[in-house]
Amino acid sequence: MNWQQLISNKRFGLEQIHEMQKDDRSEFQRDFDRLIFSAPFRRLQNKTQVFPLPGSIFVHNRLTHSLEVSCVGRSLGDSISTKLIAKHPELAATHITEIGAIISAACLSHDLGNPPFGHSGEKAISTYFSEGKGLVLRSELSSMEWEDLTHFEGNANAFRLLTHQFFGRRKGGFVMTYSTLASIVKYPYPSILAGKKSKFGFFTSEIEDYIKIADELGIKRLSKTGAPIKYARHPLVFLVEAADDICYQMMDIEDAYKLKLLTLRETKELYQLFLDDKKKKRVNEIFNLVSDENEQIAYLRATVIGILVKECTQVFIENENAILEGEFEGALIKHINPSLEEAYKQCSKIAVEKIYRSRDVLDIELAGFHVISTLLELMIDAVQSPEKAYSELLINRVSSQYDINSPTLYGKIQAVLDYISGMTDVYALDLYRKIKGNSLPAV
Repeated sequence: MNWQQLISNKRFGLEQIHEMQKDDRSEFQRDFDRLIFSAPFRRLQNKTQVFPLPGSIFVHNRLTHSLEVSCVGRSLGDSISTKLIAKHPELAATHITEIGAIISAACLSHDLGNPPFGHSGEKAISTYFSEGKGLVLRSELSSMEWEDLTHFEGNANAFRLLTHQFFGRRKGGFVMTYSTLASIVKYPYPSILAGKKSKFGFFTSEIEDYIKIADELGIKRLSKTGAPIKYARHPLVFLVEAADDICYQMMDIEDAYKLKLLTLRETKELYQLFLDDKKKKRVNEIFNLVSDENEQIAYLRATVIGILVKECTQVFIENENAILEGEFEGALIKHINPSLEEAYKQCSKIAVEKIYRSRDVLDIELAGFHVISTLLELMIDAVQSPEKAYSELLINRVSSQYDINSPTLYGKIQAVLDYISGMTDVYALDLYRKIKGNSLPAV
């Protein structure tokens, strides 16, 4: 793969149309702005990140997480582009200078496909088909379509959202640039290759879209002729992933401290695992000036993020050739300095023990699982039997942008999943209560 081809400002869905540039923004900056002003992005403010949406204590939701990941991604991208130009001066006149803008936009969109209630929403959708009432539909769908449903994945759904025509102003989707779209596909293969981790990059319905993007950008194909398609990652995917890895781990620890799942001492000790003696001395000097405990934690968190950004940048540059050959394995964060990697692993271990398995997190997952499962059951029954009176009432609630009347069962199910996965936590819960008769609209 080569950088000149990998960074393209061509827009997906507008290949035959030249859009007149009306301002001084680059096409990649326009990607960022389109996402910021989009309804699906705004809805992230009411979608669970890890903890239940807060009462009096502020913790992160999907929106604030995405904004923070975008900032870290921009820093990574800007640093990488500077180092690549120093390493390859001939790239100075190309779009390589826009890597920071591309990563920033891709980071904004990386969680757009996640359903309500965090990862329990994904699990509820998958298990509805693999273990629940959706099992009866298996014989009516192709093997690839069935794999899509039983391995429902937020990353693949984000790619669908950004390329599907219901999302944008014109046929072709939100008409994002090819490079921004490629940068969000962490697992560039279909669900039939998802394996036990249930990770894949695009549904059966979007395979041709990804092939088109990959061919345009010169992304290396790894699969042999006749086998399910599998591509190398677009190099910028590693930077989007690194920004996400850095943010969710470091920010979840800070949130856990605010919610008193971690003590002040535990939180400081975790962050200080990343510091050498020189940085510890600097931190102590700052603490002598700043006595507020919340500010101390915020300073530690910011320091660690800066360290990890620098480390991931170095790993990327040192492994540039392997990345371009499609031979680099694993996330950047797994290749950082061994002492820092060990510190990151320790944070991950504590996060699982004290954060992700905390009662509040498990309670929201249990409730969300039931809400999503119930809505799925009712809506899929409705699209299968639209002539029934109750089905008609349910279908009339669905916006016309969703293809509920698709000629295929797979298309109808996808429309239901588009509708439900686009809901906020509060909207899904409110709809569930109304359907169950537990609440009525205010008169």
